[in-house]
Amino acid sequence: MRDLSLRTITADDVAALAAINDDAVPAVNALGVDGLAAHVPICDLALIAEVDGEIAGFLLALTPGADYASENYRWVSQHRPGSLYIDRIVVAPDHHGTGVGRSLYEAVFDRALALNASAVTCEVNLDPPNPQSLAFHGRLGFEQIDDLWTKGGTTRVAMMARPV
Repeated sequence: MRDLSLRTITADDVAALAAINDDAVPAVNALGVDGLAAHVPICDLALIAEVDGEIAGFLLALTPGADYASENYRWVSQHRPGSLYIDRIVVAPDHHGTGVGRSLYEAVFDRALALNASAVTCEVNLDPPNPQSLAFHGRLGFEQIDDLWTKGGTTRVAMMARPV
């Protein structure tokens, strides 16, 4: 029986999480250790999932008004104010399909309720395509609310929302 637990990310986790994050490019953008170390403190929710004591994934989410320059976050702040924005979720490949992602999202939905957020928002790559993530978000009740070309027109993302 697997022992799945969630906890807050600490400074000691950053190097391992940066490696998992950067291995997931292009589904998420690379951050490296320094980028992730700088980003985690501005997040309202910074969770790590462990299965049997091994890092299985992580999730970062931001509330409105955070000091974050992401094009996607700025779009959400303007078009869906009051939402809890999931900046990234990364699940280690050997934990795909095991409930790790769903567990992380349940924590986000709980946090959104506690914050009285109007919705949970995120983006999923359309080009380069990420059909597994689109399907996952669809199963969780997310709907596409727009699509944007970002990163100087090199990446197209589906902006998604799920009401709280």
